[in-house]
Amino acid sequence: MKLATWNVNSLNVRLSRVREWLIAHQPDALCLQELKMETHKFPHDVFAEVGYTAAVHGQKTYNGVAILSKIPAAQIQLAIPGYDDPQARVIAATIGDTRVISLYVVNGQSVASEKYEYKLQWLKACTQFLKEEFAAHPKVAVLGDFNIAPEDADVHDPALWEGQVLCTDEERAYFDRWLNLGLKDAFRLFDQPPKTFSWWDYRMLAFPKNLGMRIDHILLSPALVASCTSCVIDREERKVRGDDKPSDHAPVVAIV
Repeated sequence: MKLATWNVNSLNVRLSRVREWLIAHQPDALCLQELKMETHKFPHDVFAEVGYTAAVHGQKTYNGVAILSKIPAAQIQLAIPGYDDPQARVIAATIGDTRVISLYVVNGQSVASEKYEYKLQWLKACTQFLKEEFAAHPKVAVLGDFNIAPEDADVHDPALWEGQVLCTDEERAYFDRWLNLGLKDAFRLFDQPPKTFSWWDYRMLAFPKNLGMRIDHILLSPALVASCTSCVIDREERKVRGDDKPSDHAPVVAIV
């Protein structure tokens, strides 16, 4: 089973690139984040033409998550149960025998901001949600833009980012809590080239200079870890093609 995650930073802007990527790579399931569109405006027909159905949790202008899959999703869950959140950041669905969860974790803006406090509260609620999902399903894959660089190796300049949002001890502690549930970081199951990142700022020539961070992740339960044969970041998709501007994130792909 090929699983992938991609923060597309507006599906309206990136629709043709997502469609082309699906045709070229043929994942069994692709988790999308930052749709930036309402659920009823989701272009189901575009993806149906290339063999995919979609479970969608959208929102006007901001956020929004979806799971595209070759077989229809079952047991769809929108948002974190029992957590009052106006932002569309979570969708879970069963694809075959695998529970697939797409997360768009809060960015947090800056450590001193209210948005950072919201992020920590959200992470706490999400931890309980993942614990319950992990207990209910033998095969669980958690994919998405986590907005957390779990280790210094996941940051182009650890000294510059020390104590900054995405790299704080508090955020990293939640990532560790998710691993302590029994989930594994699929990317770190394999030897990887140094300074391999999934996000680069549009500014300051960050992508050509590889001034990035690894904040897009795939976490797997033990049953999926046992069958996982690779996890890679598709850096090629971050490149500009003519006038076609890419997302600032690259897809992450695991074979399980």
